[in-house]
Amino acid sequence: MKTAIYVAIAENGVIGREGGLPWRLSTDLRRFKADTMGKPVIMGRKTYEGIGRLLPGRPNVIVTRDTSYGVEGAEIAHSLGEAIGIAERHVGPDGEACIIGGAEIYAQALPLVDRLHVTHVLGEVEGDASFPAIDAAIWQETVRQEVPSGEKDSHATRYVVYERRG
Repeated sequence: MKTAIYVAIAENGVIGREGGLPWRLSTDLRRFKADTMGKPVIMGRKTYEGIGRLLPGRPNVIVTRDTSYGVEGAEIAHSLGEAIGIAERHVGPDGEACIIGGAEIYAQALPLVDRLHVTHVLGEVEGDASFPAIDAAIWQETVRQEVPSGEKDSHATRYVVYERRG
């Protein structure tokens, strides 16, 4: 099974503010939905609570250290490794699991994943969660698409797919 991080990152590394997103990117959310539909999504408890609902059409796996935590319709894991194991049961060895946040989960997953789907938000924003710099010695850009700001977008973006170097 392949594993991939899906993340939007401002130019100053910010990915979140006060449990939510510090921007409005309707165009990017449509792409995210299309790219992850049918695939298991792995998220931390705080990310799930920030979204406020399960993502439809995808097996949802929530990672939390709280052994009493439960969400109807989701599977609960108590480590990233356990979450990846749950995801693999949904897609088999040829599928992809999507790691969708937050900062703590990304930090644990970055050394493990095969691919990064990054929406570079073209601007600096204030926030309290960030993503580490993407190291060009480890990651190779394979896809790049400039995305102008749409009617319901607060920023223009650049969508980039990075593959782990051999």
